Formats: sequence, C-alpha cells, structure tokens
Amino acid sequence: MREPSDLYELHPGFDDVTGLAMLVCLNGFVDAGHAGRQVASEMFDRLTAEEVATFDADRLVDYRSRRPPMTFVENTWTGYEPPKIALYRMYDEEDTPFLVLHGPEPDREWELFTAAVIGLAERFGVTLSVAVHGVPMAVPHTRPVTVTPHATRPELVAGHTPWIGRIEVPGTAVSLLEYRLGERGHDFIGYAVHVPSYLAQSEYPRSAIAAAEYVGGATGLALPTSALEDTARATDVDIAEQVAASEEVQRVVANLERQYDDIMSSRNDGGERPKLPLAEEEGGLPTADELGAELERFLAEREGDGNG
Repeated sequence: MREPSDLYELHPGFDDVTGLAMLVCLNGFVDAGHAGRQVASEMFDRLTAEEVATFDADRLVDYRSRRPPMTFVENTWTGYEPPKIALYRMYDEEDTPFLVLHGPEPDREWELFTAAVIGLAERFGVTLSVAVHGVPMAVPHTRPVTVTPHATRPELVAGHTPWIGRIEVPGTAVSLLEYRLGERGHDFIGYAVHVPSYLAQSEYPRSAIAAAEYVGGATGLALPTSALEDTARATDVDIAEQVAASEEVQRVVANLERQYDDIMSSRNDGGERPKLPLAEEEGGLPTADELGAELERFLAEREGDGNG
C-alpha cells in the first residue's frame, strides 16, 4: 500500500503553522493570459518564501513531455534546473502568513498526490484553499475583467451568477484536488478569470491583477500587484495602438463589446441570462488565433525596436 506521505519531505521548524489559507499555484493545462502564472511570479519575486514540504518530482513529472532546462557553455554542461513542487509559507504585504503550493502540475500519480496534499492541509489546519487561472472567452479587453468562480460549497460563491451551463473538459490535478477536498468537507474556491480570446496566448497583466483581487477578496490577503499595474498600463497602450491600426481588429472588438454589454445588461435586469461563449461566433471575422497572432506580431515588433 503506497503512503501519500512518501511523496514529500517535511522540513523542520514549522510546528507553529496552523489555520492558514493555501493558494494552489500549479502550472497546468489552461492558463489564458498567464493569469495564474503571473500572480505566482509576483509573489515569489516580492515576498519571502520558506519551504515547508518538498515533493518528489522524479515520481510526479514526465521529463520527456516537459524537459527541464540545462545550460551548455562552449564544451561542458554548467547548469541544470530540476522541476520543483513544494509547499511554501509566505507573508503578504501586511505580514499575514499563508501557504502556497507551487510547481508544475504532476503528470503522474494524481490520486496519491491529491491525498498527500490533503494530508498536509489537514496537518496544518488549512482554512481555505484557493486557485486561479485564466480561460479564453469571447470578451473585449475594453471592459472589466469577469470571472467564473467555483467551489466545494455553494455558499462560498454566493452572489456570483453562472456564466456557462454544463460542460465537459479535460481534467487537471488542481480540479481533482478541489473535488477530493470537497468530498472530505474542506473549503476550496477556484477562480477562472475570463481573458479575451485574442490575447490568450500572451501575458495579459489585467487578468493577473483581477485574479489577485479575487484571491484577496476570498482570503483577506494583500498580494503584490504594483509591478503588474505598471506592466498593465504599458500593455494597454500597446493593445490600443494595435487596435487603432487595424479596421478588422476594431470590428472584432466592437462586436465583442456589444455582445458583452448585452449580456451584462441582461444579468443586471434579472432576465434570462445568455451564456458567454468561449470563442467568437461571428461569421467572416478573424479567428481568435488569427487575431492573437496579429497582436503578438505587433508586440514582438515593438520589442525588437526597443519599445518593449
């Protein structure tokens, strides 16, 4: 019988860890606009992280599907960056402690990994687990960022009107963790931030800022976003210039704005709620991939000219 605790090594000095929120930041299947990844990067750049427990990546990661980087200089290997999955303790900008589960999404042994994380959550008395990621949606970048929240109890997302009905999607380790935690009566909230589908492949800081704000609203944590705000302002200018330079892009954005406003008006009026589509359905318009590629080319050209 395999023991979940065999998957990780506990580090000494954390006997006082109890009753904290846990952010789940595993690089997984979908993260449009790199929303979740940007939030995690800001935390690790701005806050101090202490390793509480380290998982055995050799058992969990498929190296051939996600090859770790190595550095070669002239005639010898000089560096290797192994994958790391670990549980950390951090302190937010108001010195409030919290836990962060961070690393690549496991490729193997999902059930054992999930059981191991649940064991750690119960050991440290985690009060609430929260995860964020981005999903591509037919929304314009000119409107406020919306979100699809989900949770292990309806009370945790009370006040949020659903955007979509029933769908079947490929599973993720984070989704399975949420599901298993719910089975054991633990609280978990996930936030799927809606990212304009034509920006889904690029870093979209507005989505990360929204993700951090949703986490803060659920946990009370003050996560760092000042650097994201600076980047977002520059990105907004770049996107505006690209839209102004293309009538085709302007037409797509205008159609998305009308669709978004109609949906929001219906939701606010309490009438029948039209569902927000996952991608554009306007005939004859550029696809999300085509529009995204055009935007990416524009941003790459600006970076190449020294304007990035």
